Amino acid sequence: MAVPLSDRIFGKLLGVHQFVYERSGGRIGASIAGRPMLLLHTTGAKTGKARTAALLYVQDGDDYAVIASTGGDDVHPGWYFNLQADPEVVVQVGPDAVDVTASTATGERRDALWTEADRVNKGGYTKYQSRTEREIPVVVLTPRG
Repeated sequence: MAVPLSDRIFGKLLGVHQFVYERSGGRIGASIAGRPMLLLHTTGAKTGKARTAALLYVQDGDDYAVIASTGGDDVHPGWYFNLQADPEVVVQVGPDAVDVTASTATGERRDALWTEADRVNKGGYTKYQSRTEREIPVVVLTPRG
């Protein structure tokens, strides 16, 4: 299914947002349109190169949860595959870097985190899920140490 123009434009804006978030050391960009954002730093599973993704998150105790939606594409985002290859990564929340271990939520925890993230994203994840037959993963990022 083709991604709507409005989502493609929003994707470009997210790229600008990520650029500013990274370059400001997290002083600018910790939220966008009232949605909390973090930077997920991974290593490319195939390339071995450093990768960064700006993602909406919800807090669950000390954990952070992010949604591997890719706007409802039929394929998981690259960062999800990177986490499967190496789940020990770093997130940046505002100016703070946190070492985390990633895992995919299941069952009731997945459902609860999905509901909260969808609420924060104003129904966006439900819209994305309607575009694909894959179950969109909910990833939990648990601080280490």
